[in-house]
Amino acid sequence: MIDPRVKLRHLVCFVEVARLRSVVKAAAVLGISQPAASKTLQELERILGVPLFDRSRRAMALTPFGDVFLRYAGASITALRQGMHSLANAQAAGAAVTVGALPTVSARILPAAIVHFTAQRLAMTPRVVTGPNGFLLSQLRLGDVDLVIGRMADPDAMAGLSFEHLYSEKVVLVVRPGHPLLARSPFDPAAIAGHQVLMPPPGALIRPSVDRLLVAHGIGPLADQVETVSNAFGRSYTRATDAVWIISEGVVAEDLAEGQLASLPLDTADTFGPVGLTTRTDMPLSLPAQLLAQSVRMVVPTVEGVRIAGPVRSRPPAAAS
Repeated sequence: MIDPRVKLRHLVCFVEVARLRSVVKAAAVLGISQPAASKTLQELERILGVPLFDRSRRAMALTPFGDVFLRYAGASITALRQGMHSLANAQAAGAAVTVGALPTVSARILPAAIVHFTAQRLAMTPRVVTGPNGFLLSQLRLGDVDLVIGRMADPDAMAGLSFEHLYSEKVVLVVRPGHPLLARSPFDPAAIAGHQVLMPPPGALIRPSVDRLLVAHGIGPLADQVETVSNAFGRSYTRATDAVWIISEGVVAEDLAEGQLASLPLDTADTFGPVGLTTRTDMPLSLPAQLLAQSVRMVVPTVEGVRIAGPVRSRPPAAAS
């Protein structure tokens, strides 16, 4: 616990005396009298209960206690200055934060997060970039986006990146209302192979989970499939045809809630995967990015149907870039 008697003026005076090795010179720099500086140092030593300076010498030399305390006092002042500088920069005209979002969070989490972020009237402009995971992680490494929100990438792709798990999400199989498969009782998963299936392409984050799901339920081989990463195409095509669309639940959550699409009664619990924030490990988030990330964390518990976890931070083992 921090002793409330220790004030910023104590730390600043101590650091300046240690730097200049003189109470007189430090007082001049701080714009206070020499007696005031001496009194401030004495107050700090009394609070800490140890001598910080060896006053037997002509120049003010640090004691071993003072040498240790200097590292922490200096770091505290530096951190405070950096925080104030960050706040000033963040409030400057044109301050912006760029977030890369996978389609699943673009449809489900990000809208509520942006509403929460902009409602604070922070004078910061959020920018949203969407695309496949590989593209977004590349943009993150180049510094073109500040953070990425979506499913965690494979460990091989996470070198130099940190992942914060916010919730888990499953894959669903959706069809248009009135689809013939919805009338089958009991439902036979193998019947899916008799219809055209919209599939995530190879390289998509959910593709391995989808492949395992199909095998586990004896579905396949699929003679008629279309591979797509376009949610707009998938949504329109599924509504207009008898195709089965295999997609992350977050992408179609609103469609399902509004009755525009229907979910097939297939157990997909094994496809749950972590969704969260991906950032770089070699540089801290800017203040606007921190505030946007906090908005994301705030809205996740309010989104119906998500399986909340953590938040837990995961840093994969370092690998060669």
